Amino acid sequence: MSCICRIEIDDANLPPPTPEIEQERKVAVFDLLESNSFTPAARDGADVPKGPYQLHLSIRDRRLVFDIADESGARIGAFHLSLSPFKQVVKDYWQICESYYDAVKKLPPHQIEAIDMARRGIHDEGARVLQERLEGKAEVDTDTARRLFTLICVLHFGS
Repeated sequence: MSCICRIEIDDANLPPPTPEIEQERKVAVFDLLESNSFTPAARDGADVPKGPYQLHLSIRDRRLVFDIADESGARIGAFHLSLSPFKQVVKDYWQICESYYDAVKKLPPHQIEAIDMARRGIHDEGARVLQERLEGKAEVDTDTARRLFTLICVLHFGS
């Protein structure tokens, strides 16, 4: 199985999340564990260890860290991604999310739908950037990239 069976997010050094950010995180983790496609790349000519995989996401030294273990918890490896390519799309995503949260409280449905479409467009862009950055490190489908991007946003928000 090429999927993530468990995900941990290291937010120990981050400020407490807002209720909206915590909700985004919970939904992304739930959806990710329900359905995902994740295969780490083979390293140094070795076969890719069989999944499912455990994934631990964190930010260390301004880098996004993916620590990967097999189902039993035996470490498979890790890779680091620069946060720089995500900086603008994460900023845009949180700005549109704030607009969306405000809109839900006071705007009519057609205006909420327009903001939500923009939010989904930025979310798709973030997923595309993540898939590009994961090239040669791990293979993920679009839905998995979208959910992982949400978790990156949660981590990036506090860093």
